[in-house]
Amino acid sequence: MADRIHPMPAPPPPSSSPPPGHDAAVATETTPLHPSFRGAPPPSPGTYIIQIPKDQVLRVPPPDRARRYKKLAARPARRRRLRHACCGAFCGVLLLFLLAAAFVGVVYLVFRPRAPSFSVASLSIRGLDALAVSSLTPQIDAAVRADNGANKKTGIDYRGGGEVTVSYSGERLAAGPWPAFHQAPRNVTVFSTALAGGGVSLTEEQRKRLAADQAAGAVPLAVDAIVPVRLRFGKVLRTWTVDVKARCEVTVNKLAAAPASRECMVKVRPLWWWW
Repeated sequence: MADRIHPMPAPPPPSSSPPPGHDAAVATETTPLHPSFRGAPPPSPGTYIIQIPKDQVLRVPPPDRARRYKKLAARPARRRRLRHACCGAFCGVLLLFLLAAAFVGVVYLVFRPRAPSFSVASLSIRGLDALAVSSLTPQIDAAVRADNGANKKTGIDYRGGGEVTVSYSGERLAAGPWPAFHQAPRNVTVFSTALAGGGVSLTEEQRKRLAADQAAGAVPLAVDAIVPVRLRFGKVLRTWTVDVKARCEVTVNKLAAAPASRECMVKVRPLWWWW
């Protein structure tokens, strides 16, 4: 009896597609199929993750930029110190100004300082000839009256270097010194000073005008004074030296006589300028 051969079932054909779950396993072991926006992928086995705080990452620069970082970080501190110094200096200056203003105000209220008054007591003129053709050398003796009667508590120190001048029709005739002396409160002082001039040349028009004024018995003259003055409050307190300017318009009937004059105009700076 012949052996019978039974056909074996054919093996299943090889499939090109992997079994289910194989792709997911391969993708997990290698790289993700698409980027995830929900978080970082889990680390592979044997990997350690060290988390650094965000502020520490931002505040600790790399070693190669540490110097520049330190310089840039120090700028705000320097600016703050500079602003504080400027504010402190401004406040100090403002405080000193307020204290000085308060001090001047108190002194003014206590002493009530007033400017002195001046007048010309007499004039004696020699060497002024209206008919002279050559240059003139006038000689003038002037008596000036300084009145400090308006000040009850304030003395006046007339410093050296003051000057008194006499002019006619805008032409300077002679000049002399203002003496230095101290004038007590409520004091009136009359002093004499010698004025000298040289090389004075009057124009033809000025000569004619001077001759007419002499014939009429009214020769107008201007007496100007610039005097360095310092106020004295009590025995210790004194102000800075300030120039006081005075101008006296006088009229004499003769060139050697007492003038007919009014009170001189005095120009002085305000009290706050004296400090």
